[in-house]
Amino acid sequence: MPTMDQEPTRPVEILLVEDSPADTRLTIEGLKDSKLVNNLHTVVDGEQALDFLYRRGVYKGAPKPDMILLDLNLPGVDGREVLNQIKTDSELALIPVVIMTSSSADADVLHAYRMHANCYIQKPLDFAGFQEIVRSIKHFWFQVVKLPTVD
Repeated sequence: MPTMDQEPTRPVEILLVEDSPADTRLTIEGLKDSKLVNNLHTVVDGEQALDFLYRRGVYKGAPKPDMILLDLNLPGVDGREVLNQIKTDSELALIPVVIMTSSSADADVLHAYRMHANCYIQKPLDFAGFQEIVRSIKHFWFQVVKLPTVD
């Protein structure tokens, strides 16, 4: 992974777990605007997210994400369960998980951090807010911090 003020040397693999087409579109546009070189993979529920992470079914050849952007409120297997699965699996636990959700409930924030989410972001309501969030994610996670390199 790059160090401060360096761009990644390869596209960043991002898994977006989001059931709202509007929020998916805003995230895609925010990533384009940030100019972070990335491969964005999107799934719409927790079951698909786990299939992607464990490379099952149609996701057999899926890459291991460098980061997961995870909504909590998903149909079927919700984001809380996905987070729990990720953080209790030694093969997945080191992947940074950024919770991006509409919930501002203290209980959700506390639960996410107890489950070892790497950060919790309440989704903004407009495009400018999404752009700012994505720029912040790019700067912090891919320019400031040093992430572990794992296969």
